[in-house]
Amino acid sequence: MTHLVEHLAMGTLPRLHHEHNAQVDLELTQFTATGRPDQIVAYLDRVCRALADLPVDRADRESGVLAAEDGCAAHPTTGALLSHRYGVQGLGLAPWNGPGPDRIPLDAVRDCAARFFHAGNAVLTLTGPPPPGLRLPLPDGERPDRGSAQPVRVAGSSWQEDAVPGPGLGLHCDLADQGVQLAMAVLQERLRTVARHQRGLSYDVSCDRALSGPGRGDRVIHLDARDGEERQVAELLWQQAVLLAAEGPSAQEVAEEVEAARELFLDPRAVEVELEFAANAELLGWTYRNVADRLDLLDKVTPEQVREAFAGAMDSALLAVPAGTRPAVRRADGTELPEGGCAGNTELPRDGRTFRAPLRDRLTGAAARRARLVLTEEGLWARMPSGVVHHIPFADVVGVEMHTPGRVVFGRDNCVIPVMPELFAGIGPALRAVDEAVPAELRYPASAFTSAD
Repeated sequence: MTHLVEHLAMGTLPRLHHEHNAQVDLELTQFTATGRPDQIVAYLDRVCRALADLPVDRADRESGVLAAEDGCAAHPTTGALLSHRYGVQGLGLAPWNGPGPDRIPLDAVRDCAARFFHAGNAVLTLTGPPPPGLRLPLPDGERPDRGSAQPVRVAGSSWQEDAVPGPGLGLHCDLADQGVQLAMAVLQERLRTVARHQRGLSYDVSCDRALSGPGRGDRVIHLDARDGEERQVAELLWQQAVLLAAEGPSAQEVAEEVEAARELFLDPRAVEVELEFAANAELLGWTYRNVADRLDLLDKVTPEQVREAFAGAMDSALLAVPAGTRPAVRRADGTELPEGGCAGNTELPRDGRTFRAPLRDRLTGAAARRARLVLTEEGLWARMPSGVVHHIPFADVVGVEMHTPGRVVFGRDNCVIPVMPELFAGIGPALRAVDEAVPAELRYPASAFTSAD
């Protein structure tokens, strides 16, 4: 929805011959431009006027552009880890497509613009003096309250398969903790050395972070993996993290990462990044520290402090691995890291109405013979052909995608149950039960831009 607001505003601009862009991530929408002072004045004026009077008549066209862009607010592995941590709400919505840009009600788009795109919720950064004639014609408004943290649904450590391009590790922590920050930098360098340079298993090792409330959030590290080596890379990621938590970094590793931070912060080209840090702090309610203060804090962190901070964060470690990957991973005490999600569910309730796969499928495939859909007064259960059992109470439904015929039901804890005739026969009663139990505002027609697959 926010991405559509951004596109509607940018779509009002004429052809410009200077650099300009806009982007949406999990926390901010940014409109940026580089050019002469008069060009910047004109650009900001046009963008602000468009946000103040959003041209929703262009929504059909811009939704098609969004579908073609197929963008996302976070890296797929980061999004999956956030969804495991928080459920399908808030930050946990990051990896989910939702209804698609063509199914967003215009009233919702207008409401989004009114709530967030106003002068009370905006920060302007400039790399030069304010140009003559600068105006930001945004409507007035109250800054949203960001004083509370998003509830965590999974606090402990586990691993889980997901539709991710490579393995990733997520930690819930104090984002301002210099020890955890340095530990992630050390872990990133160790993985780059071992997975890429020594074993040739991976190309990219990247770090992300996401803010869930004042000072709190998640730090994520993720890798790609050569085809067929996903399990080995996942095990390597986990083993290196456990080793770092147990033994800590060397003094040389800490000194190396502090020096890398110094080079980054003091680079004259970093001024735009520094301005963005300050703007983020202003908008999102965290404390901005200037470069000198940040470097002073880093200089005081000892290897033992890094180990202690990282060991504490590892209590919340979530490991995401590509589908079909089953890593052998153990905690520092030797116990197996449990598989999260619905992996432990194997039993279906006996008091519900059961639907089986169509007869022709049961006759030709053992997987179809295992599949069951069970309807109870409380919600839906499904044993998928893989044997995994999913459960969604009607009270935890966050969305129902309407197909003709059929429904796809999404639960708050990442379960998805397809109530579709090609999977289960005679599902009319189940469809009626879903439509009666789930509020109308949570039901939406499937996007015209995506297939039933």
